[in-house]
Amino acid sequence: MKKQVLSALCASIMLFTSCNSATEPAVTTPETTVTTETTAPAGPQTYIPTSETVKLLGRAFYDDFDEELICAYSGTGCEFTFTGTSVKFNLKGDSAAKANNEDNAARYAIYVDGERTQDLMLDEQTKTITAFESETEKTAVISLVKLSETANSTIAIKSIDVVGSIAPTEEKDLYIEFIGDSITCGYGVDDEDRNHHFSTSTEDCTKAYAYKTAQMLDADYSLVAISGYGIISGYTGNPDKKSANQIMPKYYNDIGYSYSRGVAGIKWDFKRQPDAVVINLGTNDESYCKSDKDKQAEFTAEYVNFLKQVREKNPDAEILCVLGVMGSGLYKCVEEAVATYSAETGDTSVYAMRLANQDQADGIAADWHPTEKTHEKTATAVSEKLKEILG
Repeated sequence: MKKQVLSALCASIMLFTSCNSATEPAVTTPETTVTTETTAPAGPQTYIPTSETVKLLGRAFYDDFDEELICAYSGTGCEFTFTGTSVKFNLKGDSAAKANNEDNAARYAIYVDGERTQDLMLDEQTKTITAFESETEKTAVISLVKLSETANSTIAIKSIDVVGSIAPTEEKDLYIEFIGDSITCGYGVDDEDRNHHFSTSTEDCTKAYAYKTAQMLDADYSLVAISGYGIISGYTGNPDKKSANQIMPKYYNDIGYSYSRGVAGIKWDFKRQPDAVVINLGTNDESYCKSDKDKQAEFTAEYVNFLKQVREKNPDAEILCVLGVMGSGLYKCVEEAVATYSAETGDTSVYAMRLANQDQADGIAADWHPTEKTHEKTATAVSEKLKEILG
C-alpha cells in the first residue's frame, strides 16, 4: 500500500514538473487565446441598433415592439466605432419613402471618421446601404445622421450587418438640446434662391446654427424642431387665423411628429440630462401676433408655461431663449417671459438673447431662410453666449 502511495506521489511530481517545463509548448496557450479574443470576428455579424451596441444621436428611439431604431427629429441617427471590412445599414422607410419624392422623403448622410461619404434620400420602403467596405481590416467611426426634419418623413434602422465588430462611441462631456422651428432644421439651406419653396432634399440640419453650435463646443446634441411651428401658433398667412396645432409645447415630450409615421405620443425618456437647452421659438408666432397686444400677451404667458414644461423635464439645465435671424418682432415678449418666469419660480438659470437678423449680403435661401453663412455667424454668437453661461 505504501509503495502504491509512493508511486502515485512520484507520478504527481513528475507530471507537475513536466507541465511547468520551459520547453513545454502548453505555456503559450493562454497568450494565443488572448490574442484571438482581441481581434474582430472574421465572419458576418448582425447588430441590433440599441444603446448597448451604438451611440444614439439626438432623440433616436429604439422601439422594442417593432425592433428598430426610429429616427424622426433632425439630426437623429447612430454612431459607433467599427473594426473590420464591411458595414451595411438595413433601413425601413415610411409612407414618404418612394421614388421621385424629393420634397418629402427622408434625407440622410453616412459619415466615416467625421467626413460625409454619402448623401442620400430614402426612396424605398426597405433599403440596404453599404456604408463602408475595404479589402483589408480597418478601424473607423461610422455615423448615420438624418438630415431632414420629422414632419415629412422618418427613418427606421432595422439592423447593422458587419464583417467585423462595432461598439458605441463615447458620450461627450457637454450635451445641449435645441428647440426650434425651420431655422433649427436647416430649411432650404442647400437652395439659395429665396423664391423656391420647401423640400427635404434641400434641408440639412448639419448646416444650421444649432448643429454647428454643438460642433463648436464639442458637444452632443438633441434637435427638437419642426418647420412652421411656434409657441401659440404656427406660421399663418392670415393673422386672423391661428395655426393652433402647430405648436412645439404639444410635441416637446415626444420623439417627434410626422405626417408619414405615427411617432407622436411616443414619449421621450429624458434619461440623459442636457447641460443647456436653447429655445428658438417665436418667428412663426409673429405671423399671427403681429402688433396685437392681446395676442402678444397670450404668447408671453404661454412662453412662461413652456419654460416651466422644459424645466420640469430638465431640472439642472441652463436655459437660453433666443430669437432673431428671420425677425425679432416678439423678442421683447421673450424677454418679458424670461423675467416673469424667474420672478414666479425663483429660477435664475434662464437667459434671453437677441440674435442678429440675417444680412442679405450673406445670401437668402429658399422661402427667405438663412444661408449656411448666416447660420455660421449665428452659431458663433450662440456658442459665445453658452460659454459665458456655462463657464
